[in-house]
Amino acid sequence: MASHVDASHGNEGHDFTTSDGWLTRTALLSRSIYWGIHASVLFVLWVGAPAWAVGLCAATYALRVFGITGVYHRYFAHRGYRTSRVFQFVLAWIGAMATQKGPLWWAGTHRRHHRYSDGPGDVHSPRDGFWYAHQGWVFDPRWGGTPNDLIKDFAKYPELRWLNEWHFLPPLSLAFVCWLIGGFTGMVWGYSVSTVLLWHATYCINSLAHVWGTRRYETGDDSRNNLLLALLTFGEGWHNNHHYYMASARNGFRWWEIDVTYYILRALAAVGLVWDLREPPASVVEGGTRRPTGLRKAA
Repeated sequence: MASHVDASHGNEGHDFTTSDGWLTRTALLSRSIYWGIHASVLFVLWVGAPAWAVGLCAATYALRVFGITGVYHRYFAHRGYRTSRVFQFVLAWIGAMATQKGPLWWAGTHRRHHRYSDGPGDVHSPRDGFWYAHQGWVFDPRWGGTPNDLIKDFAKYPELRWLNEWHFLPPLSLAFVCWLIGGFTGMVWGYSVSTVLLWHATYCINSLAHVWGTRRYETGDDSRNNLLLALLTFGEGWHNNHHYYMASARNGFRWWEIDVTYYILRALAAVGLVWDLREPPASVVEGGTRRPTGLRKAA
């Protein structure tokens, strides 16, 4: 792994907290659980691969991919649409089921990524080593706490602060539901296999989407568009588009750029659960003459 920026670099002026749950603050335990979930995938050699279990894996993968892309990313990190306070918490719970910590930590950390994208202070840039960008950063103590100053707009909600601290409860509830559906086999496929696939699919946006693909826009970083990654992550692979105009609820700017997350959001908007989906202006889609940020100022 290539050397990366000094641990203190880029943290000046940021208000970090360790109130992200006891699990997060216990490094050895959290690492053991992380790699333990990876190892638990080997139980498929014992339980086999019944069609219903593979289907359960696909269903929990799809639900939680949306939890990351449509909720943690496009809603909490970039405020690409609006919703009610009640449904906001429902969405946050779905996002937390992905086993990628709480909504305030995830969104605040992602906002930091955009602030320093592929430069000193970026959370996960391949310029600091591909392995580091893919998953090594997860264990970097610099990013262990929620950057409160970057997520003030959502940190004002006590229920979100509670979920941010008890972020391991939604994954446990999902694992329990999978066990109720199909016993140990259901838990292996519906939670373990699904979670590992989900982790590495979303991690690929941090790593591969900054080194492999095409660039339509000049963004000042290495972000790229990649159809395969877009298919695996429900639209996040249109990463160069996203870095050019971050606030859009739609990452696939052109009609042929498949963006499943956006289609789901449109369906939720059709039934009134979300509204005010932000679209990229025509000037942005056509390329524009200047680089917009598209990021709303935090309240």
